[in-house]
Amino acid sequence: MFRIPLLVALALCVAFGVGIVSTVSALKATVGFGAIALGPWVAFPDAQTKNTDPYAKAHRARAGKLLYGGAEGLPFTAATDSAGEKLSSGCSYDITGVTPPARFWTLYSTSANDQPMKADPALPGAINAWTVLRQPDSSFVIHVSAVAQPDNWLAIRDIGAFKLVLTLLDTPTAGSSGLIDLAMPKIVKTGCQDA
Repeated sequence: MFRIPLLVALALCVAFGVGIVSTVSALKATVGFGAIALGPWVAFPDAQTKNTDPYAKAHRARAGKLLYGGAEGLPFTAATDSAGEKLSSGCSYDITGVTPPARFWTLYSTSANDQPMKADPALPGAINAWTVLRQPDSSFVIHVSAVAQPDNWLAIRDIGAFKLVLTLLDTPTAGSSGLIDLAMPKIVKTGCQDA
């Protein structure tokens, strides 16, 4: 007598459960439709255009992020180093190379859930195109570590997994379809404190 209503209720629960879980996971995804990966750096060049997909719009709205206009800028995020290992604040990294052409760029760190990492105000929590020390060939080496480093140092807190965000501002890259040909800086692990 109760078998058919019970099976219908069970089927509805499974359907709604799977639908809700898949929708929440799609909204939490950081790599989705239209993502461009250049080494460890990932960007969404269409995220601020009218051609963006509904999941990207929902992801940005849920995160409360304001997007740059098509020619204003393009943020790249890295959650792994160039060897594919997750970034950990217990380790030190060197970011080496050059950035694609841009009038200005910024580099800062965030927690694994994309919240800006709040370091001590006396420590360098961000580096930009005007403050970075460069080599004679215009390349740079930025040391990312919780321990003080000489020259270009991006201070991070010891919080576990983290991400790096490199934002190119006023760049032809943002409106370019040639993103695949760009050379991005490499992220190389130089050591870990617990090793």
